[in-house]
Amino acid sequence: MRGFGRIALCIPDVWVADPARNVEAMLEVAQSAADGHAQVAVFPELSLSAYTARDLFLQHTLLDGCQAALAQFLRACPAGPLFLVGLPWATPDGIYNVAAAVQDGRLLGVVPKAHLPQGAEYEERRWFRPGVAVRGRTLPFSEGEVPFGRDLVFDAGDGLCVGVEICEDMWVPRPPSMDLCTAGATVICNLSASNVIVGKADIRRRLAQGLSDRGKCAYAYVAAGPGESSTDMAFDGDGFVSEMGRLLVESERFARGGHVELCDVDLGRLAHERWLTPSFFDDAEAQRFGVRRIPFSAPAAPGLLREVSRTPFVPRRSADLEQRAYEIFEIQSQGLATRMRALGRPKLVLGVSGGLDSTHAALVAANALDANRQPRTDLVCLTMPGLGTSAGTRSNATALARQIGATLREVSVSELSRLVLRDLGHPAATGRADVDQLVQALRDNPALADTTVENVQARMRTLLLMNVANHEGGIVVGTGDLSEKALGWATYAGDHISMYDVNASVPKTLIQFLIQYVAETRVDQWTAADPGELKATLQAIVDTPISPELLPPDEEGRIAQHTEAAIGPYVLHDFFLFHLVREGASVQKVLDLARHAFSPDHDDAALREHFDVFLRRFFSQQFKRSCTADAPKVGSVSLSPRTDWRMASDAQVSAWRAALRDAR
Repeated sequence: MRGFGRIALCIPDVWVADPARNVEAMLEVAQSAADGHAQVAVFPELSLSAYTARDLFLQHTLLDGCQAALAQFLRACPAGPLFLVGLPWATPDGIYNVAAAVQDGRLLGVVPKAHLPQGAEYEERRWFRPGVAVRGRTLPFSEGEVPFGRDLVFDAGDGLCVGVEICEDMWVPRPPSMDLCTAGATVICNLSASNVIVGKADIRRRLAQGLSDRGKCAYAYVAAGPGESSTDMAFDGDGFVSEMGRLLVESERFARGGHVELCDVDLGRLAHERWLTPSFFDDAEAQRFGVRRIPFSAPAAPGLLREVSRTPFVPRRSADLEQRAYEIFEIQSQGLATRMRALGRPKLVLGVSGGLDSTHAALVAANALDANRQPRTDLVCLTMPGLGTSAGTRSNATALARQIGATLREVSVSELSRLVLRDLGHPAATGRADVDQLVQALRDNPALADTTVENVQARMRTLLLMNVANHEGGIVVGTGDLSEKALGWATYAGDHISMYDVNASVPKTLIQFLIQYVAETRVDQWTAADPGELKATLQAIVDTPISPELLPPDEEGRIAQHTEAAIGPYVLHDFFLFHLVREGASVQKVLDLARHAFSPDHDDAALREHFDVFLRRFFSQQFKRSCTADAPKVGSVSLSPRTDWRMASDAQVSAWRAALRDAR
């Protein structure tokens, strides 16, 4: 897929000091990598000789045999990938432990191991020269010279730029990969041998994940497998790829027989992360590590070999979700508690509708009161039934407030809304003597239910909340979530306004999981009554269709207005938001990822339609985000103009919609 680079972790069988046999095994694995459309294929350290040859490295027979094996690999390797092959290389100033970069029968360059371990089971300085100072050199090979040094990067363009480390280089205080990354490398390949002891695999991963996070890169690591000498050591054939601190793929450790693991790394994401981090380029300027760029070709690989989550804001593992939920609640609650303390510990005034957002805000508000050692009764929950409120959501709202120990008040906005509509001369209210007549008129003639009818209710609710806050000596807690901020799905001067907006950086798809998490694991912490009752209420709220409930329910009392029927599924909008804003992906790439994630449930036409809705609303509703209330930043995406997202309210969407129309 466009914007990705395909990496192959190649773990062949190995025979100590037998280059002729090793190269045959490597060629078999190389063919598998090429068949998988790999663009870069990484073998272990000293793969042509084996790592454990020891003093045999000083024998011409082994050194010459490795050169002959490399020549055979060049002649017979399959076309396509950039292969990184490990071998010992004799020069007039000593023997180096190197990685040879090979593509389409050509030797492109040779990178020496910079740092050599010495101590315990390691004695590499007995045989090899450290390559830490080797830069700008060449080596004689065949009938010419090839670049030699640790200053080489192999650049295919389109964001795929490969730097090389060898084993110990990853373990030193300042790994060579940091210089390579600041000089432009986006993928670091580590050819390793690394004998295995208990717990070492976890340490490797922590080191590589940290390097990939600091270097804004992908880190591909391959260790030697079974077949190395068992004299006092064992090897596990460990291979993995980490991207920006996240593990993408792992090989089966201790597997015997040659095998390959393929993985696609997101090159566009890496570039975007570097753009978002000016200090990354400051370090590059400070270090001024010059590199020689060696071009190679890398046609885009077909398909995509990685999971694309439909809910990128939601952790994949339940254990991670539990930790994430805890952190989110604490960030929101502590932010609100700090604001309350600064204002003299006011009461909290919250409109509860029986929907997802106000439910989550109520749980956060209760937690904030607990943190400030204020009674739960200082949470004043207003349920404000309007023209479209259903019995189910009204019941859920009152049950929630009662079960968490809040003060509950009910004030209808129906009559207030009718009076405003009447005074405006709105046809829906003209000649309607009471609310029942107004509701019936809206049912009989849905065309009367225009934006004015909907928004007057939202503004009446906000008017009530603000006045109750004044009366109670409190502040209004906002409920709108990140998804609604992105789409502008809020009434300006209505639910758009609050005094502290606790949900502003929590997307709708995550709020659903957070409420379910509370219902399943922590319900006793939020209830002043029977935990079973609150759990049932929370589950009922999660199961209720998302609706603003501004239009009358049908004759059977069922919700008539469904948000996702009007604007599309939130799971799609959150997906578009994450990849467009957080990842900085192009329109084409977002569409490609959506196809991969949502097929076959949403066809291409539906994805384009919903994506177009997202783009139009995201651009046209920026004016609401430009004057949004204070809110705690919870995750990596925020649309507050004071933190992450600055955008002109007059920005035009034309180029993005054109890109969507032209997307293949």
